[in-house]
Amino acid sequence: MSVEQKRRALITGASSGIGKATALAFAKVGIDVALVSRSLDKLEAVREAVEHTGVEAKAYAVDLARLWEVKEKIQAIALDFGDIDILVNSAGIAYTDTLSETPLENWQQVIDLNLTGVFQCIVGILPSMRDRGTGTIINVASIAAKQPFPGWGAYSVSKAGLIALSQTLAQEERTHGIRVTAICPGAVNTELWDTETVHANLDRSKMLTPEIVAQSILYTVLLPQQAVIDELTLMPSAGAL
Repeated sequence: MSVEQKRRALITGASSGIGKATALAFAKVGIDVALVSRSLDKLEAVREAVEHTGVEAKAYAVDLARLWEVKEKIQAIALDFGDIDILVNSAGIAYTDTLSETPLENWQQVIDLNLTGVFQCIVGILPSMRDRGTGTIINVASIAAKQPFPGWGAYSVSKAGLIALSQTLAQEERTHGIRVTAICPGAVNTELWDTETVHANLDRSKMLTPEIVAQSILYTVLLPQQAVIDELTLMPSAGAL
């Protein structure tokens, strides 16, 4: 695949998992990448790997949980890095517990990171995309948005909200030349399964890899401007696990 003109992407959650794999996939076809995550140390390692391909890459530490800062920080990154053509919202948190046992604080954390943080990233980047009349926004949702699983209530609700956000945004912004895609992967073998907020025992060898999801994101981005994938459901061939 090739990129007709030089393009620039901002990727959240770029220090690991789908975000990291997407950064590397973009770099291989010549897309410059602004890498966003909480951990600057991890981002620097990704930046070095990306720069080996010859594209420009910069690392920016942003804590998306600090909602009141996100919009301005994203705007500042766009000014520093240059016009952002592609926004990939990959950052997020996984969380398991029954709804009856989910404390309000935990519920709010999941909604803040998986939905409101994405909203703030989008509104931070929209004005510059509108000014140029072009842009592609990819929101990484989940199959859990469509097939809620017991014990995944807060997560499922946050990702279902992200699909609604994507659909509304697509309708509002298409006249400005902005394409919006929600990608809904099934289980992906990432570090999320190792976090303290997740308690699930699944066969990770049968899951999708971050690289497979990244290839789907890349394919979506490289479609001709007159085409858009509104929503993409990508499942492991072994099923929902």
